[in-house]
Amino acid sequence: MRRLLSSVVFAGMVAVPVAVAPHRDEPQADYKNDPRFKKLQAFFSKGDCPAEEYTEAFLDAADRYELDWRLLPSLSFIESTGGKLAKHNNLFGWGDKQFPTPIAGIHAVGYRLANSALYKDKDLDALLRTYNPEIGYGQLVKSVMRRIAPE
Repeated sequence: MRRLLSSVVFAGMVAVPVAVAPHRDEPQADYKNDPRFKKLQAFFSKGDCPAEEYTEAFLDAADRYELDWRLLPSLSFIESTGGKLAKHNNLFGWGDKQFPTPIAGIHAVGYRLANSALYKDKDLDALLRTYNPEIGYGQLVKSVMRRIAPE
């Protein structure tokens, strides 16, 4: 009986829904006059990246989750060439994860980087080592960040 009960309790814990990143399709601010908007849009435009369409969402997620505004766009550029190779609205190569929209994906990844115990409170180098431990990956992301805008 005890074994059956522990199996039932365990099964119930597995079935508990995981908190999902809150996101809205509408940004919390007007970013069109933000100087970061022009820099990010120019970067994506130069590479003919579909992610250019989501410039406001990248800035909104960065502000909302207190991330460097160049981080998420740089990850998307490295992982899917700014959306060119994205599948299932996943601009970040985030496993086999499927998102309902690219904006939902931007917010989900931003939320996770800001709030997950895996990433929270880490400096950029440690965060990037956790995101992808391949040698040189962090340097590659940081070089894209500098291409978007110098530090």
